[in-house]
Amino acid sequence: MIFDSLNSRLRHIFLFPNGTNVSERNSSLSVDEMLHPENIMILLTVIISIFILVTVLGNTLVIVAFIEDKRLRNQSNFFLLNLAICDFFIGAFCVPMYVPYLITGKWMLGSIFCKLWLVVDNLMCTASALSVVLISYDRFLAVTMAVTYHSQQKKHSQTVLKMIAVWVLSCLVYSPAILLWDYFDEEKSVHDNVCIPGYFYSWYFLLGASTFDFILPLTSISFFNLSIYLNIKIRSKNKRQVIISSISTEESEIPGSSGDKKIAKSLSLLVCVFCICWAPYSLLMVTRAACHDYCIDSYWYEITFWLLWINSSINPLLYPLCHKSFKRAFIKVIYKWLCIKKKE
Repeated sequence: MIFDSLNSRLRHIFLFPNGTNVSERNSSLSVDEMLHPENIMILLTVIISIFILVTVLGNTLVIVAFIEDKRLRNQSNFFLLNLAICDFFIGAFCVPMYVPYLITGKWMLGSIFCKLWLVVDNLMCTASALSVVLISYDRFLAVTMAVTYHSQQKKHSQTVLKMIAVWVLSCLVYSPAILLWDYFDEEKSVHDNVCIPGYFYSWYFLLGASTFDFILPLTSISFFNLSIYLNIKIRSKNKRQVIISSISTEESEIPGSSGDKKIAKSLSLLVCVFCICWAPYSLLMVTRAACHDYCIDSYWYEITFWLLWINSSINPLLYPLCHKSFKRAFIKVIYKWLCIKKKE
């Protein structure tokens, strides 16, 4: 299936697709040995294992840091925690469940676990995307409506409601269709050893779903980030005018917009990563369904599929780069863990 397609594609690339003579064939023996199915399987297993380890450990570190450091427990970081939980389950559950399916080309865990895996995977991926929207919206409020934002920091009930809304909306996008599609679809085209949702070839459903979990989130976070940038630009311009027109030192000591510039940079980074990881998958998913796999090779769909999951391993790496508070908390957690190991 996907593994065979990937293997044949690698052979097509490396083993002289335009024809070979005897000497070329002899020189390509080492490449052919390297592309033996068993060797590719070992390589894929190692790469995927590293990916799972990075994703799980990275997001676990975010969660543990949030629990250990009380200073991180503000509204903004609650949303980062929500994102880390989504990404953790992708690395700890969704990817490991998929590995045997990838290697063998057959789903061997039965229909119940198939439905469970599909529900959890789609739920976590959608919740991860909506969590990024929530983070961007929170930063938008912090910059454009600072007074109102700071007055609501202690109202954790609103924070919890927003997080619950993310999970409820994420659940409604794909889960009902995954669980109920087969009951309404008279033509069942899914075999028993294949684990794909009933709407796999329903481009109209996938277009609507991708609009909700990619196009709208991308539009929202782009709008919030652009608004933050324009607000910072206006604020910086006003500050320069005040400094130029002021005489006394006291008048020039106006709060700078540098915690704001960092926010804009961090959000820009999140937006770029989100777009790069989600756009190829969302585009190919609808196109593949419309042409029933005839216009797009399966390995391209597989690559974009993994690119979507890679977003979950990248997100934890963005926190220490963009938030000093998380960086300090990470160092504290790692130091504490090393001290415990040393005592043992």
